[in-house]
Amino acid sequence: MIIGLLTAVAASACYGTGSVLQAVGSRKSARREAAEASTTGVTQHGGPSLSSTAKAAVTWEFMVGTVLDFIGFGLGALAARLLPLFLSQTVISANLVITAVLSIKLLGIRLNRAEWTSIGVVCGALVLLATAAGPEGSGHTPIAAHWWLLAASVVLIGGGTLLVRLLGGRAAILAGLLSGLGFGALGIGVRVLNGVAPFHLPSLLGDPALYAILVAGIGGMYLHTVALQIGSVNGATAALVVGETVVPGMLGVLWLGDSSRPGFAWVAALGFVVAVAGAVAVAWYGEPEPETEPGSPAAGERQTEVAAR
Repeated sequence: MIIGLLTAVAASACYGTGSVLQAVGSRKSARREAAEASTTGVTQHGGPSLSSTAKAAVTWEFMVGTVLDFIGFGLGALAARLLPLFLSQTVISANLVITAVLSIKLLGIRLNRAEWTSIGVVCGALVLLATAAGPEGSGHTPIAAHWWLLAASVVLIGGGTLLVRLLGGRAAILAGLLSGLGFGALGIGVRVLNGVAPFHLPSLLGDPALYAILVAGIGGMYLHTVALQIGSVNGATAALVVGETVVPGMLGVLWLGDSSRPGFAWVAALGFVVAVAGAVAVAWYGEPEPETEPGSPAAGERQTEVAAR
C-alpha cells in the first residue's frame, strides 16, 4: 500500500509539472500564431487545426512536459496495479494541486484564498482515502471485456476527436471530459492487462487491453492538448478530473472487486466525493482574470495558463 501511494504521488508530480510546461509551450505557439496573423491555425469551426496542435507539441517546453507525462504514465500504471482504482486515480488527479502551485512561478499566477482552501480540501480528502482503502481487486476479467474496452476506447477517441473538431472553439469542456475518460480507460486497461505478472510476451501482445491503452493514452493526450489550446481552462480541467476519477473508480468497485477496509466504506465514499469536488474547485478558482482587452492577441494566451492531466 505504501509503495503504491508513493508511486501514485510521484506520478501526480510528473503529470502536474508536465501540464504546466505543456501550457507554457501552448502559450508560446499561440503567441507565434497571433504574431504571424495565421489563418491556418484554426479549422472552419474555430478550433485548432492539426498543424496548429503539432506546432504546440514541438516547443521544447511541451516536449519536456510530454516526457514527464510518459514517466507519469509508467508510475501511474504501476500504481493502478498496486492500489484500488478509486485511490490511485484520485491521487493522480491531485496533480491539479501541483499544477496550481507551479503556475505561480512559471505562469505568473497568484493563488487566492479560495484556491488555497481547495488545495487543503484535496489533501485532506486524500488522507481519508488512504486511511479507508482496502485491498485492490484481482483484475482478472474475461477476454471479451478487454475487447469491449478496446471498442469503447476507439469510439471515445475517434468520435470525440470528430466532435471536438466540428464544435471548434466551443469544445474546451468536451475535450477535457473526453481526455479524462481516455486517461480513465487507460487506467482500467493497465489494471486488467494480461501477461504482466508474471511477464509473458505473447499474452501481453495478444491482449486487446494493450491496444486500448495505446488508443486511449495517445488520444487522451491529443484531446488534452486541444483543450489547452482553445481555453475555458476551468471547466475543461474540472471535466478532465471527473472523467479520470469518477468512472474508473466506480468500475473498479463494481467490476474489478476494489474495496475499502471493513467499516470504512463511508470514509472512502466521503474522501472520494470530497477529493473530486476539491479538484474541481482548484480548477474552477484557478482561472485567472484576463488582463487584456477582449480580441487582443494576448487575451487568448491567458486561457492556457492553468491546466492539468
